Amino acid sequence: MSTTNHEPHSAGTESGPSRRSVLRYSALAAAVPAVGGLLRPGAAEAAEAAYDPVPPTALGPEIPAKGYLVQEVRGGLYWLTDGTYQMMFLVTGEGVVVVDAPPTLGHNILRAIGEVTARPVTHLVYSHHHADHIGAAGIFPKGVVRIAHERARHLLREDGDPNRPLPTRVFSESYRLEVGGKVLHLSYQGPNHSPDNIFIHAPAQRVLMLADVIFPGWVPFKGLAVSSDIPGWIKAHDQALSFPFDTFIGGHLTRLGTRRDVEVQRAYVRDLERFTREAAASVDPAPMFAKYPGNAWAVFKSYLDAVAEEATGRMLPTWRGRLGAADVFTLDNAHVMHESLRIDHGVLGPFGIRP
Repeated sequence: MSTTNHEPHSAGTESGPSRRSVLRYSALAAAVPAVGGLLRPGAAEAAEAAYDPVPPTALGPEIPAKGYLVQEVRGGLYWLTDGTYQMMFLVTGEGVVVVDAPPTLGHNILRAIGEVTARPVTHLVYSHHHADHIGAAGIFPKGVVRIAHERARHLLREDGDPNRPLPTRVFSESYRLEVGGKVLHLSYQGPNHSPDNIFIHAPAQRVLMLADVIFPGWVPFKGLAVSSDIPGWIKAHDQALSFPFDTFIGGHLTRLGTRRDVEVQRAYVRDLERFTREAAASVDPAPMFAKYPGNAWAVFKSYLDAVAEEATGRMLPTWRGRLGAADVFTLDNAHVMHESLRIDHGVLGPFGIRP
């Protein structure tokens, strides 16, 4: 039995990043096209230089030249990552249970499994229906049992993507999957990132997987992880902490997580909600009405921007350098938090009900 080292690993050296890490991040950057050809030569480098350095606590193990890293967490449970996406699989006496199939890993999933066992894949669990997490599900044979929440089947049927075959088993609230004497508990606790996103708990290994909610060492991705239900996404932090786990797999980025990582991101989100509420109450829209007479959209956009900027200004002194990319996505997340406060909680600020 082996355990994964959760200590952060630097991708470079004191004299600069390694060749492998440069290739890794250069390939990632190259995968993101310039929108509409608007980026001038050198603009990408200038934008990158304008961001804060990534704190060492956000960095994970270096990805080998083969393009993926596979490590045993404990008890036959492995995590697999390419440095951007993560998944896990459980080796049992009867076969392998795979959780998610990101297309960035693709056939490397099969290669990684083949490195640790000759047993066949018998089950595939979908964390949720989004293509970036299960878009390689089609590489597995038709006989594999595919398990997901019942809403995932409906959403996948609507999408009609042949790379994401429909689940063959669905559940509504919970599902106990036992294969070869090893167990995964699948739990649905309401919509969060997506209407069908589930918690996957390996009790014997004390591992919890929840995609697109917690980003260990980093601030949440833009739009508070582009969630379909912001209150549900926020609530998912407490729901995650209700499980007994030591190791957390979030589906993204560079390393495994811990309970502490979940607690830290929850603190970030709570701060963001508090500061956004304060900003919504303090920003005066009167000068905006004067500047854009008769243009309601310009007034409202100026107000929304000002609230997000004020909230971000209050956030960054605490979170800059504590979580990776605090300076990159906090402004965007403040915008989304403000919209949720207005729409979901009725925090209307100066645009509230008039007497």
